Amino acid sequence: MFFSPHPVKKDAIIKEFYSLGTIVQFKAYGNKASQAIDKAIDKIKDIDNKMSVFKDYSELSKININAGKAPTKVGEDTYFVIKKAVEYSALSGGAFDPTIRPVVGLWGIQTDHARIPNNDEIDEAINLVNYKDIILDEKVSSIMLKSKKQELDVGAIAKGFAADEVKNIFKKNKIESAIIDLGGNIFAMGNKIDGTPWKIGIQDPIRSLGEFVGIVSVKNKSVVTSGNYERYFIRDGKRFHHIIDPLTGNPSEKGILSTTIVSDHSIDGDALSTCAFVMGLERGMELIESLKGVDAIFITENKMIYTTSGIKENFELLNNNFYYKN
Repeated sequence: MFFSPHPVKKDAIIKEFYSLGTIVQFKAYGNKASQAIDKAIDKIKDIDNKMSVFKDYSELSKININAGKAPTKVGEDTYFVIKKAVEYSALSGGAFDPTIRPVVGLWGIQTDHARIPNNDEIDEAINLVNYKDIILDEKVSSIMLKSKKQELDVGAIAKGFAADEVKNIFKKNKIESAIIDLGGNIFAMGNKIDGTPWKIGIQDPIRSLGEFVGIVSVKNKSVVTSGNYERYFIRDGKRFHHIIDPLTGNPSEKGILSTTIVSDHSIDGDALSTCAFVMGLERGMELIESLKGVDAIFITENKMIYTTSGIKENFELLNNNFYYKN
């Protein structure tokens, strides 16, 4: 009988910290789990320093400051993320757009200054929103915005990129079982330590955080959800959420409560969860079905749950207040 001279540690190493505007938690098994997590934390902080719109010294802030003036040379990570953001903007017909920040700033959602901007303000700001105005120069790794006052925000894709980078670090350190959780943006590496798939809860978009409408069983998959329950304010009984439709300048109203994307790469899931939410059920479903290795779970305002063909067998409904259209 053969025994491995380096058996995998059965106890998980768990570390939690704040970065990228959210609570990040890593849970990993393996002899190098602690060292791998420390390297991953350093990587996450580096990404935040490069791509945060709230840090004046970040590469993203420098692009915004130089908008309409001059190109900004950026590192490989920032260039890759913005290039991917442009690709998803084109793929979704503008339902996803990293130049949305001027409009997002008007609403001030999840700040002390949340408000409903007037139509004139929205019209003025939305004129600045156009992903086609992002000028990419791969030869010198520079990025420029065409017009003054335009601003980039990669908050809807950077966490996905970060999760993929952590996954790569874990792989290099022989980690075969782990959960990478960036504020609910999850990558499940391998199986659980007992050999069974990870079971990831899908948040009930109507009830309290931590209450699930169902679970999806996955191995080596990213699970990312965008929902109208995450960040919002209420005025006169109406909810105004943070997922802004770049075509209208208002919170998206397509009858969707949440979209969950299950994919091989978290950067894809992060961007596509926003794309699908803004596009709505019919167009969003069509887009996801056209992409290899990507699946989706849609929850609509009339409490219906729809899944793409590839995930049906791995989704289990837990809440009978919803009807599963399988």
